[in-house]
Order: sequence, then C-alpha cells, then structure tokens
Amino acid sequence: MSSAALFGWVMVALVGVMTPGIDTLLVLRHTALGGRRDGFMVLVGIGLGCLVWASASLIGLTALLAASTVAYNAVRVAGAAYLVWLGISALRKTLGHNNSCSVDDADTTMPTSRGGFAALRAGVLTNLPNPKVGVFYISLLPQFLPVGPGSAGWGVLLVAIHLAVTFAWYPTLIWWAATARTWLQRQQVRRWLDRITATVLIGLGIKLAAEVR
Repeated sequence: MSSAALFGWVMVALVGVMTPGIDTLLVLRHTALGGRRDGFMVLVGIGLGCLVWASASLIGLTALLAASTVAYNAVRVAGAAYLVWLGISALRKTLGHNNSCSVDDADTTMPTSRGGFAALRAGVLTNLPNPKVGVFYISLLPQFLPVGPGSAGWGVLLVAIHLAVTFAWYPTLIWWAATARTWLQRQQVRRWLDRITATVLIGLGIKLAAEVR
C-alpha cells in the first residue's frame, strides 16, 4: 500500500469524524448532562458500533446487504423506526409542561446520561441501526485497499486508523463540553440541545426510510 493511499485514508477519516452529525450531538448532550465519564461512554459506544460495521464489511456482510434488497431494507426500516421513535420521544419531553423540568429530571425515554450504561447504549444503538455506517466502509475501503493476499490485513489497519482518529477527536470535544458544562446545563440551552438532537434523529430516520428501495 502506497503512502499516498494511506495519507488519503487518514484525510477521509478526519473529514468523516470531524464533520458534525448525530454522534457529535450525542457526545455533547451526554457530556453536558453527565460529565466527562458519560461523554467517554458514548464515545466507546460509537466506537463499538463502528467496529461491528467495519468487521461486517471486512467479511462481506454489508456486501450481502447491498446485494439483497430485502435484507438491506429490513435493516434500514428497523433502524429508521428506532431513530424516529427516539427523536419523537425526546422532542415530546421538551414541550409543554416538561419545559420546567430540572437537569435531574431529564428525559429517560431517549438514552441519556442516567449512568454509564445508558450513555454506552446511546452510542451503540445510534450506529448499529444505521446501515450507512457499513456502506461508508464498504464503499470507501476498496478504494484504498491494495489488490493481493494481504488486503485483509491492510483493511484491518485502515479500520484501526479510522477508530484511532475517532478516539483522538472526540476527547477534545468532550473536554470542551465538560468545560462549558455549566452553560450547557442552563435550562434553555439544554432544551434546545435536546430539540436539535431530537430533530437530527428524526431527520436521519426519515432519510433512511425514504431511501428504501
């Protein structure tokens, strides 16, 4: 594998990880509510979800999903329904009389910072129902993998680099969120952070469902 290809993959990983998305919002939300510990637990969950899809990609499972319309659509619809349900449940908690709730009364329908396990679950379950995480790997890895018997080993290295970039970037975000935690815990700020997170979840779910073929 050439150094140019390796550098290109690092750049792709950096752009993919640093581009704000639902993972970024989850890390910010859980860190704001539960501190650095919950933020890191979400990060571990995100890493585990990516690792599952990356492993599936390397052994050809996502290739099977891409080839099988029924299997692909089943995963997509299940993931879309789960994400929309999480988003609607979280959004409902920020409306009406629930606006006056305190930080300690934050919603428990969407996995929140009520302990490390809930934060870990939020990270895992946001990535696992989304087949596009797998499509990311299966569509990009072949472009950087050399042809030959050692391609599997290089694939493992590329996945490891992507995960390393993930675990290098998000701790910086967690540190910032923990530093600004007092501001993020203000009722109005927290309410809008919850609403943005919920809206992104609903939008992602609808987008997944709309792409069912």
